[in-house]
Amino acid sequence: MGSHHSSALTFCQRKKDDNPEDLLADRDQEEAIAQFPYVEFTGRNSITCHTCQGAGYIPAEQVNELVALIPHSDQRLRPQRTKQYVLLSILLCLLASGLVFFFLFPHSVLVDDNGIKVTQVTFNEQDSLVVLDVTATLKIRNSNFYPVAVTNLFSQVQYMKAVVGSYTTTNVSLIAPRSEHLVNFTVKAEVGGPSSYVYFYCTLPAIRVHNIVIFMRTSVKISYIGHISQSTLETQHYVDCGVNSTAAQSLFLVPRGPHL
Repeated sequence: MGSHHSSALTFCQRKKDDNPEDLLADRDQEEAIAQFPYVEFTGRNSITCHTCQGAGYIPAEQVNELVALIPHSDQRLRPQRTKQYVLLSILLCLLASGLVFFFLFPHSVLVDDNGIKVTQVTFNEQDSLVVLDVTATLKIRNSNFYPVAVTNLFSQVQYMKAVVGSYTTTNVSLIAPRSEHLVNFTVKAEVGGPSSYVYFYCTLPAIRVHNIVIFMRTSVKISYIGHISQSTLETQHYVDCGVNSTAAQSLFLVPRGPHL
């Protein structure tokens, strides 16, 4: 059978001497043999190498077809610290999942009434109407780590259970993460008809303060990362219908809270 270095086989099988000078000489001889080119020795009892066919190298087209045999004791078959790497990978995955869940989990978006800021009063003497332009403010608090959008706002004003005005709008505002935002809106309410006595009450000069109570129901739709929630507030306010006023006082607040 052919060999890269037939003389090297004979040399490696020889027992080495413990003398340092002999070891040095053996090392020099090994380096000299390593430089010996490949020679195929064929004879009566010799068989040509089936892998390289006596050429001394493996053809490129057979690289993906040949299989190398590795001894069972080879260190490459025994990877180091396998359990530590697997445990570390699991811990990193759990940590990443926990962080993603913490930052992306939807938190509540709180909507609070911030009172009536401006009330403009006009009178329609012909129809005995009291026209109120009520400017209200909502305080919206975003507790999430991402922005939320106020997509719809609807408000309705009632007097003595009768609807006297309403207001609706879309694409109100975009609230930044972990912040508060004030939303102002104005509702026009006309009090009259069956409640025409309000006109005479509000225009009566003998009365200095002409307070009436109005009821407001406000709904807000909020959208974030494919999730839509709705909050509804029900409030009652004192309004002086005799003159224009600012910062009208709220009577009490009945929040409905967010719901899907």
